[in-house]
Amino acid sequence: MYTTGRYRVFGTEPGERRLARPRHLVQEGRLVEAAEAYRSAISARPEWRPAWLEYFQLLRSEGQFPEALELAKQATDRFPGDLVPWVLQGAALVELGRYREGLRFLEQAAAREPDLALVWHEAGYAAFRLGEHARALLALDRAFALEPHNGTLHLRGQVLREAGQYLAAEVAFDAAAEAAEFPEQRHAAEREIAITRRLAGLAARRPADLSCGQRWFADTGAVVLASAPGAGDASEDALLGSFTELAQAAKWRFTALATIDDWPGWPRLAQVLRVPAVPAAGGIPRGITLVVARRPPEADQWSRMLARIAASARGLSFVLEQPPQAAAADVAGRVLSGESCALDLAAALRMTGHPEGRLAGRSLA
Repeated sequence: MYTTGRYRVFGTEPGERRLARPRHLVQEGRLVEAAEAYRSAISARPEWRPAWLEYFQLLRSEGQFPEALELAKQATDRFPGDLVPWVLQGAALVELGRYREGLRFLEQAAAREPDLALVWHEAGYAAFRLGEHARALLALDRAFALEPHNGTLHLRGQVLREAGQYLAAEVAFDAAAEAAEFPEQRHAAEREIAITRRLAGLAARRPADLSCGQRWFADTGAVVLASAPGAGDASEDALLGSFTELAQAAKWRFTALATIDDWPGWPRLAQVLRVPAVPAAGGIPRGITLVVARRPPEADQWSRMLARIAASARGLSFVLEQPPQAAAADVAGRVLSGESCALDLAAALRMTGHPEGRLAGRSLA
């Protein structure tokens, strides 16, 4: 059915009904059960290529690259003479950071079957990971000429964006959205368009030149107070003061402050904002509520809280310190990435008003 980039390699087969369960489990996010279902499908019909290909894609998407490489090796033994498992081996090696070794597999596959679009798609991805943008674009152009595909357009947009060619990248993502076969593909392309527009609004530089705070805004749309490249490490009190200044400059008017922890700075913030402070454990009050925490709490609780705020389009969330692995608050004092950044109120205010930012259309007064 499809492989590494949802490439359509094999047509629908009657036996694909056996894959209905693992595909359904993947859509529901039950990935451990989906992996077991794929293994069962392969065990029942080891000659059936779609099960191998989709299981490889699942392992790859979950970052299980050693397991993906081992599966590709098993597929090579199972299907001698078939070049697709060679391509999968090359792709897995690239994901493991063994770029040159992975490229050798892909080059050998391309030499034997130069009209296989998948191999050029993966060669383009490998060159992209190596930072060879021109080479990546050439490979992707060839892949698209052989088989027009949403995945190739999506990857082309990523290459162009990392090269700092934001307008061309947006065009590629627009085309990917138009060519999408599945809603998930269209939504992914639309997310990339928003990221590209935020990057273009930051500066006419490549993404690699941005600070972690600037990149966090580009990736999530969330405002970061400490985003200026250079020495920083502002204190928690300085972060709180910067948020107060931002709220005043943006003319935010809250009706309540909901606290997730008992940090002593929250009563001071409530006093400055002239709103009552209440524990968030009792639920988010109606109105335009500011939900605050030193750091995001337990994952499920935090995600549900953020979802409720976004669904109501009223109020916002603020954390002093944002771990990269946690769901993004609407405003973060700093991103905990190991990189030092200084406070930049002017940049935070621009992020607040960006049309593709997290707060666009949010009721805050």
